[in-house]
Amino acid sequence: MTSNNQKSTVGRLKSRPQFLAVREGEQRKGPLFLLEVLDRGEAESPPRCGFTVTKKHGNAVERNRMRRRLKEAVRLSAGFAMKPGHDYVIVARRDLLNAPFERVVGGLCQRIENKQKIHGHSRPASGKNDGK
Repeated sequence: MTSNNQKSTVGRLKSRPQFLAVREGEQRKGPLFLLEVLDRGEAESPPRCGFTVTKKHGNAVERNRMRRRLKEAVRLSAGFAMKPGHDYVIVARRDLLNAPFERVVGGLCQRIENKQKIHGHSRPASGKNDGK
């Protein structure tokens, strides 16, 4: 099966130095995972993605299931939202294991496009309260 959309191909991060480099970038937190994003400054190169599931989140079977769910979410829809020249590392949280797949895909697309919801109130632009 071939695709006419060149943007849908997502490379993989494989080595430890690649993963560590992405930690220096932006972090986008969510209830199911943490998304780390780094702009490599190479607009022509395809985006790359890596997956991390730590041992504190269950046994090997559960960790592999979480990793497979994340990979499938990226393959189906989130890969289209990823920007060329960027690296993404998705760090799974325990709730990912039992969350509905549609929620995983939606949350991933939302974090990639950086449309975070702020619950309750918005933070002021500066650290000070102006006028009080």
